[in-house]
Amino acid sequence: MTNRLTKETAIILGVGAERGLGAALARRFAADGYHVILAGRTADKLAARVQEIEAQGGAATAVVTDVTNTGSVDGLFTKAAATGPIAAVLYNAGNNARIPFQDISAEQFERFWRVCCFGGFLTAQAAIAHMLPRQRGSLFFTGASGSLRGRANFAHFASAKAGLRNLAQSLAREFGPQGLHIAHFIIDGVIDGQMIRERFPEFVERMGADGALNPDAIAQTVSHIHQQHPSAWSHEVDLRPFKENW
Repeated sequence: MTNRLTKETAIILGVGAERGLGAALARRFAADGYHVILAGRTADKLAARVQEIEAQGGAATAVVTDVTNTGSVDGLFTKAAATGPIAAVLYNAGNNARIPFQDISAEQFERFWRVCCFGGFLTAQAAIAHMLPRQRGSLFFTGASGSLRGRANFAHFASAKAGLRNLAQSLAREFGPQGLHIAHFIIDGVIDGQMIRERFPEFVERMGADGALNPDAIAQTVSHIHQQHPSAWSHEVDLRPFKENW
């Protein structure tokens, strides 16, 4: 269902590189007819993504945002609401790194938690405050295989992602009956994005055709879940390449 007449708004948090998932989500929802609000840390990257969407006939606005700061998140939603009713909020912010448990500092642990979990909490509070009066809207979170299991050397990441997943489940049970569609997406595999291709090109090549998750394919699935009829909502979806060993 497109919204080209009403120009409802979709907010995508965690937008960066052109081949990243955030950018793919923004392109997909812009193509679906939404005015997309692109939130991220780097103004130049956001501006480039806006230009790309506008070149395809879409409507987009960039807002530099710190997802771990209450004032920054609230400001994002104030600006977004001024463009039209908020119909969808996609929390895609996250960071990850391999760090042995005995080597990670308290400051590092907290930093991962603030982006991967606490930012989702701030975003959810703001999103629900805007969507609940209309009793409609989607609030989606990007998760990972770490949401379900903790790998060695990733305790900081897994604990934060597990928290985000449980946040999504709790919100779905509390606000689903009030008309809000809340879902968590487990991305189980490597995303075929700019970062992985720049840092580990040989790894991507070894995976072969469709061995890594295509960002645009993920975005297509997210768009489909957003359009589900309320009599048959999905609240958790796991996505992985057909080759993935799971």
